[in-house]
Amino acid sequence: MRPIFRAVLIAVALITTAPSSAASGAHSATPFVRVDQVGYVGSAGKRAFLLSRHSATGEMFTVANTAGMVVATGRIGPSVGAWSARYPFVHRLDFNAVTAGGTYRVLVNGAVHARSPPFRIGTAASLYAPLIVNARRFFTAQRDGPDVDPTVLGRRPSHLNDVTARVYAPPTYSAAGLLTHDLTPVGGSVDASGGWFDAGDDLKFVETHSYALDVLLLGLRDHPEQMGAAAPVGADFTAEAKFGLRWLLRMWNDRTGTLAYQVGLGDGNGCGTICGDHDIWRLPEADDAGPAGARYRYIRNRPALRAGLPGAPISPNLAGRLTAAFALCHDVFASTDPELAATCLHAARHVYALADTNPGALLSTSPHDYYGEDSWQDDMELGAVTLAHAVNRDEASGYLAQAAHWAHAWIVGNQRGDSLNLYDVSALADGELYRAMTEPAVRVAGLSRAALQVSRAALLGDLRHQLDPAVAQAAKDPFGAGFAWNQFDVTSHLFGLVSTADIYDELTASHRYAAFETRQLAAAFGANAWGTSFVVGAGTTYPHCMQHQVANLVGSLDGTDPVMLGATVNGPNAASEFRGSSGTPDGSRACPAGGGDAFARFTGAQGARYQDNVAAWMSVEPAIDFTAAVPLALSLVMAHTPKLLAAAMFAHPFEPAARGRALR
Repeated sequence: MRPIFRAVLIAVALITTAPSSAASGAHSATPFVRVDQVGYVGSAGKRAFLLSRHSATGEMFTVANTAGMVVATGRIGPSVGAWSARYPFVHRLDFNAVTAGGTYRVLVNGAVHARSPPFRIGTAASLYAPLIVNARRFFTAQRDGPDVDPTVLGRRPSHLNDVTARVYAPPTYSAAGLLTHDLTPVGGSVDASGGWFDAGDDLKFVETHSYALDVLLLGLRDHPEQMGAAAPVGADFTAEAKFGLRWLLRMWNDRTGTLAYQVGLGDGNGCGTICGDHDIWRLPEADDAGPAGARYRYIRNRPALRAGLPGAPISPNLAGRLTAAFALCHDVFASTDPELAATCLHAARHVYALADTNPGALLSTSPHDYYGEDSWQDDMELGAVTLAHAVNRDEASGYLAQAAHWAHAWIVGNQRGDSLNLYDVSALADGELYRAMTEPAVRVAGLSRAALQVSRAALLGDLRHQLDPAVAQAAKDPFGAGFAWNQFDVTSHLFGLVSTADIYDELTASHRYAAFETRQLAAAFGANAWGTSFVVGAGTTYPHCMQHQVANLVGSLDGTDPVMLGATVNGPNAASEFRGSSGTPDGSRACPAGGGDAFARFTGAQGARYQDNVAAWMSVEPAIDFTAAVPLALSLVMAHTPKLLAAAMFAHPFEPAARGRALR
């Protein structure tokens, strides 16, 4: 998905070397207890996992506090499945009876001997609010332009030349991902300064930027106590959202109806005559003055790529999510910054009106393979329903009718059963539309629900169409993850499932997916085969060697300060994605310093592999779309924690009740 820096990677790959001694030999069968390293809400379900080479059925486990006092004891039930040939037994260890706040460990002390990392039990706010602070800090670290925060990894103003970025037509790439000819200027320049870097590189895309803002603005609008002005110190995303919106408003010229969809050139022609962003490893502030030479011209003076002629139709995936960002901007800032809100609303109307609803190939990024989106009705549904919410009642009915039309088109045409992530925003759109249809006097503005092309029942069915396959997947996975570990975007899907489950349960005033939701959080925070959290700063084990230029060149490489707190990475991926990959990027700091792969022994189900190595972009490159999913999911959980109290402690229609019991 994010194949960065491939042109400069050396041929000998660190990621394909033999495991280090710590991950091989006699230690290869060491048993482990995996837990949610962030912790457990006191009254909710609590589950750890024993990963073992030998069966531990019938043995006892204990939960002890920091003083060594045993607070609970339980008997281990049968294995719930094999993870790998090396670890053929995975046992679930439930300790729901432990509810008092504090720090604990789970210990197994029989024929199989293991203990967990320390973890906390506390309130949802105490566990998750600090992670929202970290997520906001990550977005601050991703800032480009003159307005950066020097307290975050020593960031300095960068890409100041973007203020007069020359405008070019979309480039043409070969199957190998190389430019087939030089860029074609189409006249003029645009102020493309500011905005967030997309991932570990220095590129900026409307595709991912607008998605991240959609997610963050929904959190700001609906959960101000978690993400807004009423949030704990450091968790308020208001200023960060404004920063992102200002860049989108620069990329969209409302006067001419022109959209620039990308700033920077990721791939050139292998740095033969044209170098791209992915050809060099450096700090972003180095670009304005160098490097020297004609082939680096698009590094020093980055292009702004234009989607089309003024007033031309806009690819509907971009139009829909961009409309949503501008409409939500109006909702969030109508009372505190009416000038910004009015500007956003004008832009939302105009972008939506230009959506190409009979598209051929969709436009996302250049090359398209960076983010190869192939769906768009969900984006249009989200754009229409958020716009209906923002406009006056006279306009609302028309936009709601269109939102229902696109929801129907999505439901009829979409058989993928995906869940909330960069490529599928239907869960957000369905939730918004369902609520609008529930308040006819305010939202439908005289338009009968019967006249709409979709019913509330159909919207709930679409949410179940996303959740039920994930529940079925979780039943097959020893760790209860609802998204298979051997594919891209694992982490964002796990957090997306948390949000989708919460949206469904809130709409239906039920607890149908509450336990499933809790398990997805745990899987992302360390209750997995690798025993690592995929969010930097969350838990005790998290990525140290991200493929991120600033984090690599300025941050620590061992998890101590300074680190890029809040950065969320892809996580595991298919082992085949690592084969033949290149090694440490030229100019980067080697990480881990000694090479090897400390997580190699945990490669398991369906060849799922995770590696914490600066070369492993497919595992540990963070991104704004990954990270934006975290504060929304945690805000939903914090706002709706009472539903977890009645969630039957993991015993629900989709998952068998845990065998054994925990005793006080």
